[in-house]
Amino acid sequence: AALQKLRGTSDLSAELEEMLAEQAAVKGQRAKNPWELFQNRALRWQLVSIVVLSSAMQLCGNDSMYFYAAYVFQEAGIPQDKIPYVVIGTGSCELITSVTCNMIIDYAGRRPLLLGGYIFMAGWAIVFMVALSQQTQISWMPYLSMACIFAYILSFGIGPAGVTGVLPTEVFDQMSRPAAYMICGSLLWFNLFLVGTAFPFIVKSLAHFCYIPFLVVCVCTALYVWFFLPETKGKSFLEISEEFRKRNFKTKTRAGFYKGPEEIKTTTL
Repeated sequence: AALQKLRGTSDLSAELEEMLAEQAAVKGQRAKNPWELFQNRALRWQLVSIVVLSSAMQLCGNDSMYFYAAYVFQEAGIPQDKIPYVVIGTGSCELITSVTCNMIIDYAGRRPLLLGGYIFMAGWAIVFMVALSQQTQISWMPYLSMACIFAYILSFGIGPAGVTGVLPTEVFDQMSRPAAYMICGSLLWFNLFLVGTAFPFIVKSLAHFCYIPFLVVCVCTALYVWFFLPETKGKSFLEISEEFRKRNFKTKTRAGFYKGPEEIKTTTL
């Protein structure tokens, strides 16, 4: 009855079937602790995926954009007393795009949003560094810097900010999800502290090219998503688990063929 009210329809056979299948798959198991996820080979690539993406959420430099926002807006000629409101506007853009991402995620897919978000952020980071280096020489460069700030934040909100939080639910079973979210949350706060502590030193060392480390993070994360992260759109948990199972257990034979865990076990025996 609760599901019918939530979904707005009485036809829930497919969803209930998936829930019962997942329940049967974890029958007899207990909730896992975070350190048990690191020891479980069957969850290796799921764990690597959430570690990479949760870390990239903070290491991509989105929050560092707010460090430069007031300076760039001041150079663009915005009155000093209006700058705090414009900075609030950048945060509102992130909020709006994150909500928009949640509305289109089931149509666009997870991988395209993540991939597009990090690729666009990498591109805007390059333009932003060039604009900062030329800001005192070319009169219209502050406006380009300002556009880069908004574009960077919008790219973050439409992709990584909206997608990363839902992935642990889709790639971990019911017994592993609480531990997976604990790992994600710990990484988010640790990396936020790391960026906040290190960024002033990065600015002092690299000056206008301080976004090079964040550019590297965005490029590396995009490559990881492209090569290793499977699409979860429109798939049941068991289908997603099967894709990760093949990656977690496959091994290459002398003939060049890949074998799953059952074949590996039989061969070993």
